[in-house]
Amino acid sequence: MWQSARLTSAWVWFTVAASAGMTDQLTKFAIIRMFAYGKQVEITPFFNLVHVLNSGAAFSFLANAGGWQRYFFITLGLVVSAWLGRMLCQQRPRLEAMGYSLILGGALGNVADRMLRGQVVDFLDFHWRLAHWPAFNLADVSITLGAALLVMQILIQGKEVSAEKIERHNHL
Repeated sequence: MWQSARLTSAWVWFTVAASAGMTDQLTKFAIIRMFAYGKQVEITPFFNLVHVLNSGAAFSFLANAGGWQRYFFITLGLVVSAWLGRMLCQQRPRLEAMGYSLILGGALGNVADRMLRGQVVDFLDFHWRLAHWPAFNLADVSITLGAALLVMQILIQGKEVSAEKIERHNHL
């Protein structure tokens, strides 16, 4: 069972990536249609839905760089996406392939924003009292989950390698 799961077709992983990217774009479309720019709606005491735009990267890095960053982040996103697509065409362990798929979908979701709108739509706002985490979107969630899966895969591989070394040492 595990071996067959490891040999999942690349098309499954591209479908996961496309689903992540499309879900991101649909939620951003809904926010744009339902919320005026800058609008904030309290959902819980620690979470708001907002409509904000980010011309930079994570944590608004380079947001005020003068406009060149849009093309830089589009190019970077497309280069990383091509590399991820290439990685998904090779057989990978499930966690690794799922991680690459989620990162690919998130990257393409944010690239689509930059190409269509010139900046990224963010709408998830977590906070504690007056301290707000920078707003983010489902593409960012997808990228973060994908990265977490890659870390998990590395840890699992590390444990397997350590167990093999212990096994070999005990047989000597």
